[in-house]
Amino acid sequence: MAIRGTDPVAYFSQGRAVPGRDNITVKWQGKTWRFASNENRAKFIANPTAFAPQYGGYCAKAVSEGGLAPTDPNAFRIVGGKLYLNFDANVQRQWLADVPGNIAKGNKNWPKVLEKGFVPQP
Repeated sequence: MAIRGTDPVAYFSQGRAVPGRDNITVKWQGKTWRFASNENRAKFIANPTAFAPQYGGYCAKAVSEGGLAPTDPNAFRIVGGKLYLNFDANVQRQWLADVPGNIAKGNKNWPKVLEKGFVPQP
């Protein structure tokens, strides 16, 4: 289940983590994505890369450091129209201390970090 069943579109439309419903889903990139509404599902299907979190949904701080870690759907930030998730609120505070630098490092490390090891996304 992608991002613990949280609706990825809701981050952009409601500015918060919203649980998706079991009966409103779509398969994309090998994961099942849940949505709070059929409208959000349709938006995602039309342009999934616009709504899916960066770095495959792994922790943005961990990726910036060359690793992988799962995420808390409530520890998120939208930067430049892209969704970034973090392990928890504490790690997110660390990531927020240098957002441009951490994004630059994360972009440099992604997707090479996948070769180092796999940490399952909850």
